Amino acid sequence: MELILKEDIIGLGFKNDIVNVKSGYGRNYLIPQGKAVIASPSAKKILAENLKQQAHKLAAQKAAAEEKAAGLQGVALTIAAKVSVTGQLYGSVTAATVAEELKKQGKEVDRKIITMRDIKKVGEYVALVHFFKGVTVEIPVIVIAEGAEAPVAKAEEATPAIAEEAPVENEETPAAE
Repeated sequence: MELILKEDIIGLGFKNDIVNVKSGYGRNYLIPQGKAVIASPSAKKILAENLKQQAHKLAAQKAAAEEKAAGLQGVALTIAAKVSVTGQLYGSVTAATVAEELKKQGKEVDRKIITMRDIKKVGEYVALVHFFKGVTVEIPVIVIAEGAEAPVAKAEEATPAIAEEAPVENEETPAAE
């Protein structure tokens, strides 16, 4: 079934896209909810005319989305969560959790435009933020155990300590002989 979307639907398409979906999904969900209309020839002509008239508005919206995306470039999140001995989280880290962490950093992002799988283990993951058609930002998400330091900080602290201790031991060994 061919439909014209009236709003953005993550995983399916963006507003004014013509998409093919299964008949049941279209008839029972998208059309009754007002999220899509049947893509008849007359509806396609109306869509084409509307897109011509809205071309400059769409360009402005895309530029605004690119500005927001530029504001999130280089942002990395470290989320502390309660963890069992095996590394399993009690609960999970979701898109809503990522949106809250971004809000704490002063970046206002709607949780509905963030796509990621629910995180259930400690580790490094990627969250995608879809601002506009073709404007997507990848945000690295590092999940650590509550009370533990960030993995990057541990690596930086451990390396200089080993480098300082090794020469000291070598210097003391010849003096003892």
